[in-house]
Amino acid sequence: MSQPVIQLGPNFIRNIVDEDLASGKHKSVITRFPPEPNGYLHIGHAKSICINFGLASHYQGRCHLRFDDTNPVKEEQEYIDAIKTDLRWLGFDWGEHEYHASDYFETLYGYAEKLVEKGLAYVCDLNPAEMREYRGTLTEPGKNSPYRSRNIEENLDLLRRMRAGEFADGSRVLRARIDMAAPNLNLRDPILYRILRATHPRTGDAWCIYPMYDFAHGQSDSLEKITHSLCTLEFQDHRPLYDWLCDALEIYHPQQIEFARLNLTCTIMSKRRLLELVNEKHVSGWDDPRMPTLSGMRRRGFPAAAIRTFCERIGVGKSDSVIDMGTLEDCVREELNSVAPRAMGVLRPLKVTITNYPEGHAEEFTVPCHPKDPAMGARTIPFSRELYIDGDDFMEDPPKKFFRLGPGREVRLRYGYIIRCDEVIKNPVSGEVTELRCSYDQETGGGVLPEGRKKVKGIIHWVSAAHAVPVKVHLYDRLFSVANPAAEKELDYRELLNADSLEVLTQALVEPSLVDAVPGSSFQFERLGYFSVDSKDSQPGKLVFNRSVTLRDTWAKSST
Repeated sequence: MSQPVIQLGPNFIRNIVDEDLASGKHKSVITRFPPEPNGYLHIGHAKSICINFGLASHYQGRCHLRFDDTNPVKEEQEYIDAIKTDLRWLGFDWGEHEYHASDYFETLYGYAEKLVEKGLAYVCDLNPAEMREYRGTLTEPGKNSPYRSRNIEENLDLLRRMRAGEFADGSRVLRARIDMAAPNLNLRDPILYRILRATHPRTGDAWCIYPMYDFAHGQSDSLEKITHSLCTLEFQDHRPLYDWLCDALEIYHPQQIEFARLNLTCTIMSKRRLLELVNEKHVSGWDDPRMPTLSGMRRRGFPAAAIRTFCERIGVGKSDSVIDMGTLEDCVREELNSVAPRAMGVLRPLKVTITNYPEGHAEEFTVPCHPKDPAMGARTIPFSRELYIDGDDFMEDPPKKFFRLGPGREVRLRYGYIIRCDEVIKNPVSGEVTELRCSYDQETGGGVLPEGRKKVKGIIHWVSAAHAVPVKVHLYDRLFSVANPAAEKELDYRELLNADSLEVLTQALVEPSLVDAVPGSSFQFERLGYFSVDSKDSQPGKLVFNRSVTLRDTWAKSST
């Protein structure tokens, strides 16, 4: 499988790699994408994926997929499978280079014993509360654990007994012996191993002690001969520990380089909070189309190419920032504009009867599937006496610049005839408009405008009542009602959820060409937006369409 080309452009990481290759420090480039299998990938991960795989591809190197599976309490096979599915959907392939931190458990344990034998690690019996107390603060140094002075023989014996399962969970940990007065809290004798009896997805119950992420990560990089270990900025303060461990163990030392993580408006990127949204039923699952997960975006109809383009456009920098959701949606629009066939759909049907059109008669208009791509072919649209238009395209008392249908007004039916509204039928009790009775100009079919005929300004979409296909439509909007929910420290983030993030329309209709639309396929509903057939809820004869994105960004205008 060939890798997609990622145009990241010149950036500080490429400058480092260029220098390393020119100096002979490295002869090739090996990166890695190291997800923890404790949740689904989100759009922030997509940036890391594009950087790691894209950089390796640019230099004709390779990128490893490595699961940092060091916490079996939170890890599941479901997440492992989902991560691989998302990576392949984005277009990336790791070939034979799939690894797991658990592949190295025996080697990592050997490293732990080596640190003990060098006097650089010790077994500590402090409980979590005591350890926090001894750790100190950003302005005050920590205090040495009373167990820090244990000798090498005792520490080695205790570590081996920890592995053998002699001690209760949480009763002891292995800590690095570095400096409890270090300004960087990550160097204040960090935990390397903890006792944890939990069944691991790959190693089962073979282990009852597990390495911490900070210990497993750098050493796994070393074992795989990673040349450039690319991380987001929150790992910058962890780099001194990464370096210390490699040097203390006297093993190959990869270079860790940090870049700015991706933050997107009106959503959150914390896997812990995303899991809470799933578990508390605020969303329907990890693949809910409102979620920032790749599976949610795929289900919503975001093309993989659009996400890659988005990652290219935001670039690679060193300063955290919040990117407007509209930037991602613009990339989706651009991609779908070129690849999505056109169709007509009516979301809120309003009946139209063409009173001067023959009863029982129907005709067809042949129209292109895409106005700029003849290769997509053509489709036929039936026209009959009874039609449906969108209720939003009619106003009983329209303002001056409303160019759609109103009493006595004319509009062009897209690809069809010019019609005039002659009569408005209402529900006698509620006063709701239930039907429009119109007349058509039979000389204007198929978009024709006879000589001398006045051109109308309004063009609206429609479907033939007798031929329309009933569908359900999900209209999705921003998950949160504020631009940066993570910054709202005074409120629970759940209070910021957008109550209007989902509207379900059960009476929608689409043209008959979509009757056999395949789950996952996308279309532009003319004048309405881009819609995708739901890959989960759609069934033959019971189609569900998800609105991927509107035709233009209406959020910025409505929120100002």
